[in-house]
Amino acid sequence: MGQIQRRTEGRARPLTGRRRLAAAVAIGASMALLSACGSDDGTSGSGKTVLVVKTFSQFGYEDLYKQYEAAHPDIEIREENISQLGDYAPKLQQWMASGQGAGDVVALEEGILTQFMQQPDAFVNLLDHGAAPLRKNYLDWKWHQALTPDGKTLVGLGTDVGAQGMCYRKDLFKKAGLPTDREKVGALWQDWDGYLSVGKKFTAARTGAHFFDSAGSIYQNMLMQQSDHTYYTKDNKLVIDSNPAVRTAWDKTVEMIDAGLSGNIAAWSPQWNAGFKKGTFATIPCPSWMLGTIKKQAGDAGAGKWDVARVPGNGAVRGGSFLAVPRQSKHPEQAAELAKFLTSAKGQTAAFKAKGNFPSALAAIDSDDVRSYRDPYFSDAPVGRIFGDSVKALRPVYLGPQNNPINDAVSNSLTAIEQHKLSDAAAWKKAVSEAKRLED
Repeated sequence: MGQIQRRTEGRARPLTGRRRLAAAVAIGASMALLSACGSDDGTSGSGKTVLVVKTFSQFGYEDLYKQYEAAHPDIEIREENISQLGDYAPKLQQWMASGQGAGDVVALEEGILTQFMQQPDAFVNLLDHGAAPLRKNYLDWKWHQALTPDGKTLVGLGTDVGAQGMCYRKDLFKKAGLPTDREKVGALWQDWDGYLSVGKKFTAARTGAHFFDSAGSIYQNMLMQQSDHTYYTKDNKLVIDSNPAVRTAWDKTVEMIDAGLSGNIAAWSPQWNAGFKKGTFATIPCPSWMLGTIKKQAGDAGAGKWDVARVPGNGAVRGGSFLAVPRQSKHPEQAAELAKFLTSAKGQTAAFKAKGNFPSALAAIDSDDVRSYRDPYFSDAPVGRIFGDSVKALRPVYLGPQNNPINDAVSNSLTAIEQHKLSDAAAWKKAVSEAKRLED
């Protein structure tokens, strides 16, 4: 699932950066000992073992839960879902810090995972629960993302991977006098300069819609294609102002803002949600997990109007999640087994068909079920092939411990440019300053 994109307001923080997470988990460790003494044994009134799964957005597990319960009549699964990742992340931090509330299985988006990899003891080591033989089933880099550097602790099992495409509204393209066939559309934007050129033509046609939603989503997609790291080197040195990939993505995004392509509609805002149905913007970078979001927000009004083309530039990872078992779980063995089932090739294939979350399991990626799958909502687009081809070209991108809040700071600065509140130079200076403050 996707990376966090949200607007944050400045406020005093007693602890920032890695020290804040370390302190939170340290408190959580002691609280967990206390909570373990409680009377709640994690069973239902019928005597079944209750496994609580915490997720965000849409993971597509509803049918899988039913299958698992049918095969394990002594297990009852309860999913507690928070729709927005930006709301889920702080709650997860709170659950982990207090030693209670995280349930038995938690979803960890890749940006959140990088923070918790600093404190792997907060989670059950899945290698102790028979996960080691599963390594061959996954994309190698996906497996290693959740494995500690010494290879001794596996924090989570991979679910989806953010293979990229570009979603677009065929009706708006037609109105602008542009091609609507996905192959012809993809040929127009072999790179981001091509995307900018198409955007200028679309904007000049005055359709009443913006070319894309907001600068933050464009910037993030470009950034993830530029290098094998973003704001940190692999030894966790902050390099936001010295990594040329960051500045390249920033400069191209600002060029698109200056060309009037952005709708300045914040991702996950009510206006953004409504924009899918109303046709407020014509394109949006489309990691596979975005398909489920578009279907949910556009509803029947968007069916057959949206399509999927190749993404400009090279493929790269944008988003993707893992399932982990918090140390506070009262049923770690049963929880680990459930996590293995949900992240199996069968489970990932079912989730892909349900919500568009593209698999990280090799057997699922190469299966006929996935490769041949077409999505009727997206004009019968061969999404299995589009995203499958993208996955083959993916390379891991190292994010670092404070990637998400730093990316928020950068997105906020780009928003200030969109709103004509800051110049390019002033916004860049603010983003770098905020990143360094977060690292303190």
